[in-house]
Amino acid sequence: MSRRHIQFACETEQLLGTLDDAPGTTGLLMVTGGNETRAGAFSGQAQLAARIASAGHPVFRFDRRGVGDSSGKNGGFRESGRDIAAGFAAFFQERPDMTRVVGFGNCDAASALMLFSGGGCHSLVLANPWTFEEDDGALPPEAIRARYAEKLRNPRELLRLLGGKVSISKLAGGVLRAMRPAPPPTNLAQEIASGLEAFDGPARILLAGRDRTARAFLGVWNADDPRLSIRPDADHAFSDQGSRDWLFAHLLEALA
Repeated sequence: MSRRHIQFACETEQLLGTLDDAPGTTGLLMVTGGNETRAGAFSGQAQLAARIASAGHPVFRFDRRGVGDSSGKNGGFRESGRDIAAGFAAFFQERPDMTRVVGFGNCDAASALMLFSGGGCHSLVLANPWTFEEDDGALPPEAIRARYAEKLRNPRELLRLLGGKVSISKLAGGVLRAMRPAPPPTNLAQEIASGLEAFDGPARILLAGRDRTARAFLGVWNADDPRLSIRPDADHAFSDQGSRDWLFAHLLEALA
């Protein structure tokens, strides 16, 4: 496995990417979310890329326009279609022998891959897709229900309730919010559904059970979708070792 940095163009701007090279002919294109650089939070993307490359598959990740080492204006994930296409083309330019590319993104990076029908990728792995039009920080009803169900299974929480250490007013308010019907799908949820429907390759959707973004997504998606897989104890970044191994296994299956 070798690692090298690559500069490439997106329209009039210069983007910087990193290739973790390996001999395989199926590669992984990592798309970053939010304002994260290609290294990811606490270098999580860089570590995952190295692990995938060590398993034999080349990995390319890049900073979109206006983020990290790339020039230009950051237009957010809704404006990242050309960035993804440019990253895809740069990956193939470096590795013209590749026969297939799997696109991977977490949070709004997953939503971007859905919006732009894969951006040229042949297969997709989509983690915790973002469906909020505006983020007010509130938990959706399905997330509140899941939280209370988790608390009721925890003996310590039951002891706190019986010992009067839980605010009854807050508890009542939470129950009332949990009883609300799920909100109708947002425009973004409908757009990513349409974009994924137009994608003609295989896709898998990975959800972290402890993540509000994943729970909100599940509230507006078909829960019987066979492409869904849920890791109940995972957080948004799949940060514990078991969740990292679970994500790694799914990526290897998609690359196989």
